[in-house]
Amino acid sequence: MRVADERVAVRKIIHIDMDAFYASVEMRDDPSLRGRPVVVGGSPQSRGVVAAASYEARRFGIHSAMPCARAYRLCPAAVFIPPDFEKYHAVSRQIRDIFHRYSPLVEPLSLDEAYLDVTDNHLGNPSATRIAQAIKEDILRETQLTASAGVAPNKFLAKIASDENKPDGLFVIRPQDVAQFVGKLPLRKVPGIGSATLRVFEGMGIATCGELAALPLAQLTHRFGKRGAHFHRIARGIDDRPVEPYRERKSVSIEDTFADDHDEPEWLLERLADLSERLADRLKAAGVKGRTVTLKLRTAPFRTYTRSVTLDHHTDDAAELLACATALYRQSGLMGQKLRLLGLGLHQLDNAPPEPLSEQQLVFPWCGAEL
Repeated sequence: MRVADERVAVRKIIHIDMDAFYASVEMRDDPSLRGRPVVVGGSPQSRGVVAAASYEARRFGIHSAMPCARAYRLCPAAVFIPPDFEKYHAVSRQIRDIFHRYSPLVEPLSLDEAYLDVTDNHLGNPSATRIAQAIKEDILRETQLTASAGVAPNKFLAKIASDENKPDGLFVIRPQDVAQFVGKLPLRKVPGIGSATLRVFEGMGIATCGELAALPLAQLTHRFGKRGAHFHRIARGIDDRPVEPYRERKSVSIEDTFADDHDEPEWLLERLADLSERLADRLKAAGVKGRTVTLKLRTAPFRTYTRSVTLDHHTDDAAELLACATALYRQSGLMGQKLRLLGLGLHQLDNAPPEPLSEQQLVFPWCGAEL
């Protein structure tokens, strides 16, 4: 009896990541900023955070999500620019149109990065590497912006590859090179392994995926539970997540970080009224209603609390949202405490249109093929 060949056909995945996207758009539109440390975010005198930093600013240690006040201390000469998300959305749509020229399977992760599955592509081109280069050239020609690309047999590796030669880079991990590449890969470069988990691995004497792969699955699941199986797979470069363009929208939310801490209930209720109006506008623009109202509160010591209530009907009404939010605030046990942030969200949506997918679970056996 002849045994059938059950090898899994290799996928050809590209991860495109724009280089310092928001800052690059600002420098493109204002040539006087080129070569200078540019920070897109809040004022250095505010509680705002860095949304993007040019590579010149990154040399001073400035990075995304850093408080702008700290970024200013690191580089007083930096140029701080408030974000213009309407402009960034427009450029992102332009870039996404370029992606769709090459493949119908485009999974945006944010305004500035996406996965493409080009195994079967519109051009019938068998080389994912050449397609990635063509996409980079199209983006540069049409937007005057640079992008970095990673090419690999799966999403996990493609994302890591796109970061290898930034900015304006192209890095390819061929199927036959996966074992060698992953074996040397530092765990600090693995998406999803945060600082706390990294410290645990360091305490175990493990710093690379190769060292992690040497541990038995039973040991990892005993130490990390379900995440142990995930670590066991990625240490071997295994990821079978497909590139999926859409998912069902789960929620719509909005939040506001204050310039100063506030504990006055009247003032905070006014902010809730504003959030309710803005959330209602977003719901109507999206054409959805929801049942579960969630209030997010962050105290001055940076502790975050949520309170929720589920209605017996769907709503997008600002007055009803405010009534729920007010009741949740009064029942939160935090009245009288100083708050630095309020947020309001609506879940259990009806008639929700699809939206771009983000990261999902890992699983994926592949076999060798040329990229």
